[in-house]
Amino acid sequence: MEFIFEENRIFCEERGNLLAEITFPALSADTVEIDHTFVDESLRGQGIAGDLMQMAVTVLKNGGKKIKPTCTYAIAWFGKHQNMPGF
Repeated sequence: MEFIFEENRIFCEERGNLLAEITFPALSADTVEIDHTFVDESLRGQGIAGDLMQMAVTVLKNGGKKIKPTCTYAIAWFGKHQNMPGF
């Protein structure tokens, strides 16, 4: 699965169909909000949402951003990965 990285989004498409996505709009110059995660029903249970979270956190941390998780999945993910600072 090949992911596409944009400024406030990481996603995967196949033939124009969205398969997986995480969005993280800016709240300020140094803080973003992870407000949406999506994995197509046909791909659920394979760890793709967790992969998206890890990619987003890595990109955002490397960019010096603080993270505020607001979508249900992101809140739960950060709860399980409390050793990840910055939100």
